[in-house]
Amino acid sequence: MAETRLMTINMGPQHPATHGVLRLVLELDGEVIVKAVPHIGHLHRGVEKLAESKTYHQVIPLTDRLDYTNAMGNNLGYVLAVEKLLGIEVPKRAQYLRVMMAELQRIAAHLIWLGTHALDIGAMTLLFYNFREREEVLRIFEEVAGGRLTPTYMRIGGVSKDLPDGITDKIWSFVRAFPDHIKEYETLLTKNVIWLKRTQGIGIISKEDAINWGMTGPSLRGSGVKYDVRKAFPYSSYDEFDFDIPIGSVGDVYDRYIVRLREMEWSNAIVEQALERLPQGPILSDNPWVALPPKDHVLKDIDALIRQFKIASEGFQPPKGEVYVSVEASKGELGYYLVSDGSNRPMRMRIRPPSFLNLSALPKMIEGSLIADVISAIGSIDIVLGEIDR
Repeated sequence: MAETRLMTINMGPQHPATHGVLRLVLELDGEVIVKAVPHIGHLHRGVEKLAESKTYHQVIPLTDRLDYTNAMGNNLGYVLAVEKLLGIEVPKRAQYLRVMMAELQRIAAHLIWLGTHALDIGAMTLLFYNFREREEVLRIFEEVAGGRLTPTYMRIGGVSKDLPDGITDKIWSFVRAFPDHIKEYETLLTKNVIWLKRTQGIGIISKEDAINWGMTGPSLRGSGVKYDVRKAFPYSSYDEFDFDIPIGSVGDVYDRYIVRLREMEWSNAIVEQALERLPQGPILSDNPWVALPPKDHVLKDIDALIRQFKIASEGFQPPKGEVYVSVEASKGELGYYLVSDGSNRPMRMRIRPPSFLNLSALPKMIEGSLIADVISAIGSIDIVLGEIDR
């Protein structure tokens, strides 16, 4: 009788479609995957440990570099956690600016996902379309925050600066044109026969399995679970915006693709609502521990400024305790757990990155599939190793 032997191969970390330094150890029977084991330990960033040696303000730039396609969302989750620890109330205008930037960032993140995901499967043209619109978003970030990829825009108590003159016109121009661009993407892919064969019925994960594996974000909603942190636990005035939660039904690669397309439409609608309703007022809390007084106030009251610097020189001293805050990042639920010992530095910071939990379900998606389907499945969960091996 012929003897059947399994073959073990490495896919990654050098493989371009493993999106970073992910290494998959695959056991194969011919081209059929019998077992898959993800290995993630190649970056060793140590962000959580680094935070223990930084002040609460100095940690903010570290968060940009987790999922670098979702820097604004990373900033937002962290500053919300510190504000919860301190009991700080954020001005309404700052809350709306945060929402606007977070949703533009979600669009930019989904655009880079869509272009690279399509490229992995063999569709090159879409990448150029997606980067055309992403560049518009990054130019907006550059004018608003001074940075493109890592803007470090959020601050404890608000945002770093108000909108510059003329930027609202550029944002309006983007949100009005973007729905037509999404139609262009759909023309290229949604009913493309090759795309359908590479995505429909591939990488299926059921609603129950997705919940059991701790998946969140579009990867969970693609399986039909209507869970979104912005709706379940509203933050930064998200309860004042009108938007829906798109879901899939099968839980395959195609459903996750459709969910993200619809999410971009709703993010665009949220930005439009934020522009229409943007309140006037300050962009930073008047809490003396975290913000200097406005320039006009400083000029009127030098004594107040002296008192402010005296408070700052005595040290930033939050209360002892622990907090957890999560936000809906572009890839799912991003959580920050902070432990304070009363000093001006976090005693401990722990991050709950969505990519890590979503990646853990990859073996469930691909075991029993062909090698070619691994590429489709990895792309559909949209991982960034920067927040996985952090």
